[in-house]
Amino acid sequence: MNKIGVIIGAIVIAIIAGVAVSLSTSTETVNLDMGRTHGTISTAMGSPILGDPSAPITIVEFGDYQCHQCYNWFHNTKPAITRDYIETGKANLVFVDLAFLGRDSPKAAQASYCAEDQEMYWEYHDILYMSQESKIDNGWANTERLKAFAFSLGLDMELFDSCLDSGKYSKRVQYNSQQARDHGVRGTPGFFIVGPDGQEQLGGAQPFSVFKQVLDKMI
Repeated sequence: MNKIGVIIGAIVIAIIAGVAVSLSTSTETVNLDMGRTHGTISTAMGSPILGDPSAPITIVEFGDYQCHQCYNWFHNTKPAITRDYIETGKANLVFVDLAFLGRDSPKAAQASYCAEDQEMYWEYHDILYMSQESKIDNGWANTERLKAFAFSLGLDMELFDSCLDSGKYSKRVQYNSQQARDHGVRGTPGFFIVGPDGQEQLGGAQPFSVFKQVLDKMI
């Protein structure tokens, strides 16, 4: 083989190796081919399941931690759903990020998964909605405050800071937001209630009575 052939062959091998590494890294980070689906929605990159994983109904919530209506739903509707459906094993819930309202929204979502690394996802999720302030991007969810929330929960700060600063879960959050767009969710909160025989979409911070009507119909 002449020198040109050797060079071309080496370039081809290098390109193939580079593609393989890229695909491997992408799959490892975003995990596109593994995980859960509920109805037509991939929840593989969403939150841990809240409630019994074998519950017949799953509530998929698309939300942003800076969303005021998400805050209202969290405080006004979710407690009754948790009491009557999640704690009784009739339904479970998965939170999927639609982090689009401000520059701090994606970082807040990433922070929740850094907390998940220490098995504290839902505790961190809750403290974000307990601490939300009225103005978007006023600093309440900036990196410094996100770390302060982790500290208040007693997380290992070396691990948490390294996770958050590295952007470890940035692709995960991007994937979740794309799931929302793919399923026609244009605002937060948005919900899909997925039962044994189909799914129903709800938009906005609907009251408990609206969810109850849909959930009871599916049981």
